[in-house]
Amino acid sequence: MFSPPDGGSPQLSQESPQKRTTMRALSLLSLILFSLLTGCTSYIPSTVLPAPSPAQPYVKLVTIPLPVIASSPNEGVTWGALTAFLLHNDKDEVSALFAPQVNRNENFGTTGTLYGAMYPSPLRSIEFNLSKSSKVNSDYEVRLRDQSLMERKLELNAFLYNFTDGSARFFGFGSGSSAADESNFADREFGYTVSAGYPLSDKTTLYLGDRLRRVEIDEGAVKKLPNLQQQFSAAEVPGIDGFSTHAQSVSLVYSTLDAAAMSSSGIRARATIEGSLAGLGSSARFVRYEGEVKGFFPVPDSRFISAGRFAVGQARGSSIPFLEQSILGGENTLRGYGRNRFIDSSYVVCNLEERIRLFRWEVFDVKADWELAPFVDIGGVADTMGDLRAGNIEVNPGIGFRAVVRPNILGRIDVGFGKDGAAVFVGLGYPF
Repeated sequence: MFSPPDGGSPQLSQESPQKRTTMRALSLLSLILFSLLTGCTSYIPSTVLPAPSPAQPYVKLVTIPLPVIASSPNEGVTWGALTAFLLHNDKDEVSALFAPQVNRNENFGTTGTLYGAMYPSPLRSIEFNLSKSSKVNSDYEVRLRDQSLMERKLELNAFLYNFTDGSARFFGFGSGSSAADESNFADREFGYTVSAGYPLSDKTTLYLGDRLRRVEIDEGAVKKLPNLQQQFSAAEVPGIDGFSTHAQSVSLVYSTLDAAAMSSSGIRARATIEGSLAGLGSSARFVRYEGEVKGFFPVPDSRFISAGRFAVGQARGSSIPFLEQSILGGENTLRGYGRNRFIDSSYVVCNLEERIRLFRWEVFDVKADWELAPFVDIGGVADTMGDLRAGNIEVNPGIGFRAVVRPNILGRIDVGFGKDGAAVFVGLGYPF
């Protein structure tokens, strides 16, 4: 729905890229605040909706126009506009969000997007995104979650997608990969991820998963950079000519979180093993091991929430496609870099942030918490975990601005600083 934002050089000066990046983020936040004042509230008959509610003859609809101004390390500057339509249930909570958007980007031309998120109950959700650019890019995806089956004992998750990202990057392997070796390509993918979870105890759940991914590598949309397939050979970069992955996974999850999507307290620990077999359609045979722990620790009134995540992972096998290896960089890992910045067989990452509620503001009967979130992201990649050294580790400080409409919706702007410069990410949902 939103386009991520752009970086600059590491030098600090009165007109430094970091300062310009931060000013862009603050300007966007100001525009959003101003746009809220131009919204309106109306009531529509529930009979005109796909699933009318007998408890609500009329449904509250809040309409808010918003600017789209974003700049990312990979995609460049994007500008445009969207209108958010928020439907409310009989508890006056946002039960559905629809947001048509039109934006402009020098690499992808004009893009039309329709994003939707529906929450029929606290145990069910449906999200979709339909997007097509005049140059290269497209994105069609749907995500489903249902925790109500078998008397709430069975949880089903499904994600189906078909997209082309003409802004994708490759810098080489390892923590020492250089920005001077940056190349561009179009990442064309389609596939699915499905999982089923069954509780073993009150707080422990066993998940079984299946994942299909088919990837084609094509010429990218960023013409100022060399093309990946001209810069590197198939012998140097496995998967550069495309690949398929069909993998099965087993995960064990322990959780005391107070909410699945937007937690304010509790911890969640996950251990996962995933195998990709050539006999089931994969281009390469490999095994992936991952572990993750995240926790949220509020003060009594939840105005301050200390949030943290620690994760490690390793993929072992021969000729593992480069996009199936361990990857750091982007809006959810190292926020001082663009996506795919660091790639190798193993990774470790730690994210720490303090989520500070500045104030609670009600506009058109929509209650939103406005948050400030200073953060630091620490992580690195290596061939094996034993090869990690202090010099392999990146440290990315930054600051986040968030608008939270509980229990389902969050918009955020995160500004991170890495050795390549500054990066801004605009999007939906917490990074972890």
